[in-house]
Amino acid sequence: MRTSIILPTLSLLALAAADTGRLGDAEVVTNNPIGASYEARLPNIATTDVRGVFIATSNPSGRGVDFQITLDGLPSTGGPFMYHIHDAPIPPNGTCAQTLAHQDPYIRGEETPCDATAPQTCQVGDLSGKHGNITSGSFHDTYTDLYASLVPGLGSFFGNRSVVVHFSNKTRITCANFQIIGHGAVPSGSPNGTNATTMGCEWFGYGYPGVAERAGSADYECGGEDAGGFGAVLAALAAFVL
Repeated sequence: MRTSIILPTLSLLALAAADTGRLGDAEVVTNNPIGASYEARLPNIATTDVRGVFIATSNPSGRGVDFQITLDGLPSTGGPFMYHIHDAPIPPNGTCAQTLAHQDPYIRGEETPCDATAPQTCQVGDLSGKHGNITSGSFHDTYTDLYASLVPGLGSFFGNRSVVVHFSNKTRITCANFQIIGHGAVPSGSPNGTNATTMGCEWFGYGYPGVAERAGSADYECGGEDAGGFGAVLAALAAFVL
C-alpha cells in the first residue's frame, strides 16, 4: 500500500520538474522601474564578424521588459543561432566561456527545450527559446518579455549579467555585458510576490542569490544534487509517507 502511494506521487513530481523549474513557473514582473534601460553592445573583435546591440527598457506599464535587438554579420552556416542571458558578466580580460550557464532563478535547467507556447516554464534567460532563434545573417526583433526584471536584487534581474550568442550546437560566438543607460522610478503597487526577493539556490539553503556565489558552482545546480536540492525534497517526501 505504501509503495502504491509513493510511486505515483514521485512520478507526478518528476513530470512537474520536466515542465517547469524546481521553484515553479517564472512569475510575471509587474514592478519594473519606469524608464530604466540597459544596453549590451557586442564587441568589435577579430574572431567573429557578428556585431550588434541588445537594448532592454522597462515596459511603460512596469510589466516586463521591452527588448530591441539588432544583429549583423552572422555566419552563413551553423544556424539557427540562439541567444541567452547568462548568469555572470564577462570578467575584465575574460571570455564568453566565463559567463557560466543561462540565467535560471527558478532552477529549471536546459535539458528539456523551452516551450515557447508556455514561456513561464522556460529559463528566464532563454530569450531565443521564448521568442525565436536567429535564422538569417541579419536579425532585427522587438518584443516584451514578461519574466525579465530591471529591479536589482531579484533573481530575474539581468542588469549585472551578460548576453551570449550561440551556434546551434551551443558553441558561444560572441557576448557582451549589460550596462545601465537610463535609471527609472519604481511604479506604485505591491512588490512582485516571491520574485521580489532573491530566488534560486538560496531557497534550498545554499545562499546563492546572485552571480558571485553561483560562480563557485561548477554545474550551477545549487552545488549539485549530492548537496541537496530536489533530491532532498523527494527523499523527505518518501520518509514522510513511510
